[in-house]
Amino acid sequence: MKLIPATDEHTASDTPSSHTEFSENDWRRLLQHLGEDPARQGLLDTPKRVEKAWRHWTAGYAQDPADILKVFEDGAEQYNELIIVRNIPVYSHCEHHLAPFFGTATIGYTPNGKIVGLSKLTRLVDCFARRLQVQERLTIQIAETLMEHVAPLSVGVLIQCRHMCMESRGIQTPGEETVTSALLGEMRTNLGLRNEFLTLAKGLK
Repeated sequence: MKLIPATDEHTASDTPSSHTEFSENDWRRLLQHLGEDPARQGLLDTPKRVEKAWRHWTAGYAQDPADILKVFEDGAEQYNELIIVRNIPVYSHCEHHLAPFFGTATIGYTPNGKIVGLSKLTRLVDCFARRLQVQERLTIQIAETLMEHVAPLSVGVLIQCRHMCMESRGIQTPGEETVTSALLGEMRTNLGLRNEFLTLAKGLK
């Protein structure tokens, strides 16, 4: 795992260079800092496991969303109604406390001669969720990327998540959900289309 190089906000004395690897030994130091004994039987393999876990949780940095959104024109020319995929799993980490937040995303779009494989929408969410995030940015990144690379008439993204930075610390309010949305293209100006998306996103009939 690469550490971020020093910038104007961080001096070279307190920020490692970009060539410094964050190793298993650093995770052992963290365990010691927390008051634990990294040599304890139950913690012997923890640094290795945590290193592997964080590589998985931040794999989105190495992904290009343009490579994910392969479009198809065959069969899409005659379809100009909403396409919606609901209950896409969202697992991410808050950039403020590195605490998990999780929930579901709904993505809808109105094609304009091109469609994208339905599984690609799930992969698109995963691409941006596997980065340090805030939910607001995650929502708009998904919407803008779909609009840029698929060029539909409209895009709607709705994300509902629980945040462990609120539930397990701070105000400690278990069960609260944060809801964010992004509406682009015709969905911003067409009230009927917007209402249709929001109704279908909530699973209402």
